[in-house]
Amino acid sequence: MKIKVRIAEKEKILLPIVTDFIRLDSALKLANAVSSGGEAKTVVLDGKVKVGGEVCLQRGKKLREGDEFEFGNVIYEVTK
Repeated sequence: MKIKVRIAEKEKILLPIVTDFIRLDSALKLANAVSSGGEAKTVVLDGKVKVGGEVCLQRGKKLREGDEFEFGNVIYEVTK
């Protein structure tokens, strides 16, 4: 018996910032991945966001140039 599995490719989006760092909740809002700060808090605390490939529950996590976070089927890379 053969089982076919299709793995969806993840989209990668560059997220430019002008400061030294951005908080995870703010990055989600800047990327238009969520519509509000309250929604950002909820998705982070529900474990739906990964930073560096691992689930991150810290909505205030500082992201710097080169850091990546994932939400949904999209990977966002922080750039300058």
